[in-house]
Amino acid sequence: MNDTQLLRYSRHILLDEIGIEGQTRLLASHALIIGAGGLGSPAALYLGSAGVGRITVVDHDRVEATNLQRQIAHTTARIGQFKALSIAEAIAQINPDVQVNAVTQRADDALLNELVRQADVVLDCTDNFQTRHAINRACVRHAKPLVSGAALQLDGQVSVFDVRQPSAPCYACLFPEAETPEETDCATMGVFAPLVGIVGSVQAAEALKLLCGFGESLAGRLLMLDARHMRWTDMGAKRQATCKVCSTA
Repeated sequence: MNDTQLLRYSRHILLDEIGIEGQTRLLASHALIIGAGGLGSPAALYLGSAGVGRITVVDHDRVEATNLQRQIAHTTARIGQFKALSIAEAIAQINPDVQVNAVTQRADDALLNELVRQADVVLDCTDNFQTRHAINRACVRHAKPLVSGAALQLDGQVSVFDVRQPSAPCYACLFPEAETPEETDCATMGVFAPLVGIVGSVQAAEALKLLCGFGESLAGRLLMLDARHMRWTDMGAKRQATCKVCSTA
């Protein structure tokens, strides 16, 4: 770590839980973020500012004016640009040392299988169940920790799915694909702007803890936020023996 990095990351280095060793681990780490919208924006900015050495951002959508109410990585000047490229530009303005790979393809099974295998931690910042289940399958297949977040209207949730822990569930244990509810999105239901910032920031915190190797992750716990009353609910969750995704992992 050079003098410039020692200065940039000094507030992390002062923490006993991180220090020089933890910050060095972050600089050598690779985070994969799928979704560059409301959740992906704060998650990517915090991982970049914290010094995660490599960040891959996957999103095939482009920035629209309606995104700017909550997707804080994007700007009016970047309307029409691919969101993944916009986030890469935003991270570079904060921390030019971070290597950002912007992928402007849809996150299908083949792409996820390739990208998840290369990552140290995966952040699901998407907004549809089909992609979430595809991400989960790839993470289980390659035994990679998955930090999953969701937000709609004034309700949010976040958890870590880490099948490296014998009793920890995967995403499908809590939300079986066969029982997937009807899709809803913020374009028709609305979403409270700060809510995605809160959830995305928690995702970033969990990812950084996993990469540094300190604290207790949300594996085996589902954290739910009711922003109407600003109340958190912490619910325990275990691996399901009948899960079609992780029961044989």
